[in-house]
Amino acid sequence: MTIKLEKLTKTYNPDSDFPVHAVKSVDLEIKQGEFVAIMGPSGSGKTTLLNMIGGIDVPSSGSVEIDGCLVSDMSEKELIAYRRDNIGFIFQDYSLLPVLTALENVEFVMQLQGKTERECYDRASSLLEQVGLSAQMNKVPGKMSGGQQQRVAVARALAPKPRFVMADEPTANLDAKSTTELLDIMERLSEQEGTTFIFSTHDTRVIKRAHRIIVFEDGRLVRDFANIDSTFEKNHA
Repeated sequence: MTIKLEKLTKTYNPDSDFPVHAVKSVDLEIKQGEFVAIMGPSGSGKTTLLNMIGGIDVPSSGSVEIDGCLVSDMSEKELIAYRRDNIGFIFQDYSLLPVLTALENVEFVMQLQGKTERECYDRASSLLEQVGLSAQMNKVPGKMSGGQQQRVAVARALAPKPRFVMADEPTANLDAKSTTELLDIMERLSEQEGTTFIFSTHDTRVIKRAHRIIVFEDGRLVRDFANIDSTFEKNHA
């Protein structure tokens, strides 16, 4: 699976006196199984870029192509089905359903996919165990800490076995141990199942583990370190 962006642009309020040029004519290709960190200052366009790749936001111009399929041209109905079956999302604000338990939140997308009750339970409980939340499975988000909610969000994103995962600051509320454990899980899935991970992050712990680093400034892709080596360390020491 290859993600290909061509002249991808997003402008908010284009007809106003103060348009916001969030993403400016970005060309980018990401191949299956890559472990990519997109870094840059707040407001540089990282989250907007992820949202357009994931079909949450619509480009103002340019295209998002995945395996020859133009995601940027899909109807809303087509996008819903595409996101359900192909994309896992990890949001900075968790976006868990407050009335569902941790287990039910992780099971939810698999249920939409038509998986059996046993399949949903087995995978959801296994993922929650892997992220250290076996004892919290039956708690609702309001009874959990921010870090615990983020781990539920990670498990939920991985549950439907997505082809790629869009992660917006996924470690922002996690301690060092939890961050390491989650990155271990993600990296293993990237290597074993070919899952593509794209992170928007300021976290140096994530950046150090990435296999590729893309630097954004003012809506533009300014550097692409496709093979992490001393060049990146030298430029960002």
